[in-house]
Amino acid sequence: MGAWASRGRAARVPAPEPEPEPEEALDLSQLPPELLLVVLSHVPPRTLLGRCRQVCRGWRALVDGQALWLLILARDHSATGRALLHLARSCQSPARNARPCPLGRFCARRPIGRNLIRNPCGQEGLRKWMVQHGGDGWVVEENRTTVPGAPSQTCFVTSFSWCRKKQVLDLEEEGLWPELLDSGRIEICVSDWWGARHDSGCMYRLLVQLLDANQTVLDKFSAVPDPIPQWNNNACLHVTHVFSNIKMGVRFVSFEHWGQDTQFWAGHYGARVTNSSVIVRVRLS
Repeated sequence: MGAWASRGRAARVPAPEPEPEPEEALDLSQLPPELLLVVLSHVPPRTLLGRCRQVCRGWRALVDGQALWLLILARDHSATGRALLHLARSCQSPARNARPCPLGRFCARRPIGRNLIRNPCGQEGLRKWMVQHGGDGWVVEENRTTVPGAPSQTCFVTSFSWCRKKQVLDLEEEGLWPELLDSGRIEICVSDWWGARHDSGCMYRLLVQLLDANQTVLDKFSAVPDPIPQWNNNACLHVTHVFSNIKMGVRFVSFEHWGQDTQFWAGHYGARVTNSSVIVRVRLS
């Protein structure tokens, strides 16, 4: 049989619709400065500093100025947010040629209320810590007792001789500026968790120092609690302190702790430390 042949009329192909005229791109630089400031205030701080600042001289001047960042801070209506806005207005840094407003770094780093200690539970091994190994040295293990609020249920474990580790925090690098640090309106809260395994006692020490720009000690807190005895049901203890009357000139925080076991057993039976924290808060009263 032969192939079927179509005898219908040829289909009419509709004429293509004309393409719409391309819309003209909105040039934000044509906006009045006060309106552009409002638009930029909705951009994430890291994007403002990393990208928007590179667009042109006008945008750089807005990002480097204070008005943009005060507008961003004013959106936080909490008690802490209102206190921060007041401090930002009253603790202004002196004008410096070609120096961006420190509020930019402050908004990007968000140092108020967060833990400035890096790797507090050993979730990254021993990274970010300056360590001194004693006995068989530091290791990281799972917690034997749950630590509330910890970002990881792991801990640093010491050995039969004193093990020591330390972090030094640069408060300006974290986003705080000198006039805020010297305002008398902030406090520094430190805490540490330490404990033992059930079958071995342990000893622990903590030393936190507030340092000036030359690393001179301006204030300190130390804790040397009684050792935890052997057969302790996996005891876990919490050490806290608040530096509330901070002296002028504090620029660094040194956080250092030690641990060892009391049985002098080879291996890792010593103090177990975790969830170390240094938190800067605004004094609301």
